[in-house]
Amino acid sequence: MGRSFLRGAKRILPNVEIPTANLIADTDISVNVTRNINFSSYDEAVAVLGPSDAHLRLIEREFDITLILRGTTLELQGDPHNTEQVHSLIEELQRMVRRGHVLTRPEVDYAAKAIHHRKAEASQAVFSEVILTTHRGKQIKPKSTHQREYVAAMRDSELVFSIGPAGTGKTYLAVAMAVAALNAKIVQRIILTRPAVEAGERLGFLPGDLQEKINPYLRPLYDALYDMIEMERVDRLLEKKVIEVAPLAFMRGRTLNDAFIIMDEAQNTSPEQMKMFLTRLGFGSRAVVTGDITQIDLPAGQRSGLIEVRGILDGVPGLKFLTFDDTDVVRHPLVQRIVKAYDVHENGAKAAAPQPNTKSAHNSE
Repeated sequence: MGRSFLRGAKRILPNVEIPTANLIADTDISVNVTRNINFSSYDEAVAVLGPSDAHLRLIEREFDITLILRGTTLELQGDPHNTEQVHSLIEELQRMVRRGHVLTRPEVDYAAKAIHHRKAEASQAVFSEVILTTHRGKQIKPKSTHQREYVAAMRDSELVFSIGPAGTGKTYLAVAMAVAALNAKIVQRIILTRPAVEAGERLGFLPGDLQEKINPYLRPLYDALYDMIEMERVDRLLEKKVIEVAPLAFMRGRTLNDAFIIMDEAQNTSPEQMKMFLTRLGFGSRAVVTGDITQIDLPAGQRSGLIEVRGILDGVPGLKFLTFDDTDVVRHPLVQRIVKAYDVHENGAKAAAPQPNTKSAHNSE
């Protein structure tokens, strides 16, 4: 397993020198060592270590190491293994900054975890791929291994299923890809849809016309659009039907050509609704289906079309399934911990649930 870990680490950060197993084994890890890294300027040090040393503190916590900035020299103090890893990580982040990349806290957090736990993706490749630059100048890029695979799947496959917890960027990246495809004239329109299912509560009668009644269900899709395109342009595109945001029920009977189609919250579809949506795909179109199977708001006993569809379509050419987990959460760090805690709780509840007595059931027949 040690060799596979080293191969995985080399794929994570291709420019990083990973200490060999023999070197680590031959080193007395009980003795701390000190290493230095020099920055070309104080501005470069701030770009790498973050405002108010935010990135520095994050790296210290991840590797249990002490980092001290003296002028433009960063001093690393810790056990030899962690010190070597952090030295390699800081140098890679330094190279990224020198190429003009603006580091963000989630990127540094992912890069630190990638080299520390030796996962199987290159941070340089993950962080250098820009999907879309918004009207505010914000660059939208994948921030984890699974997000990069997701973006590649949306480019290569006509139908992509993205399943995972909240905060993993499933919808946001899909909308970014749709806007990028529209800007590049790969598609002629964007269609965003989701089932109008209440999330664990009864909203009762909603005032207004039909559009005003359904808008609360579609608000997250509008939010993503307004984050990427000027509000006035979004409104013009909506008026011209170049962008359409509508409940899933509005898709019945239509054939959607030359469109980038996104169905969000797909865990709240019935199997019949899922089949209806998938058969709307027309020529020159591609579709992305996103959902979180841990947050199903369907009535008790109602099957989820997102759960069922994998067993039906898995292995069908031209489509791809991707699964995210709590390590891909790119919202507030607390969200990642909340998702993980719920997973642990739900898995524990399943394990503790009484199993049916098959023998008794057989005898009762």
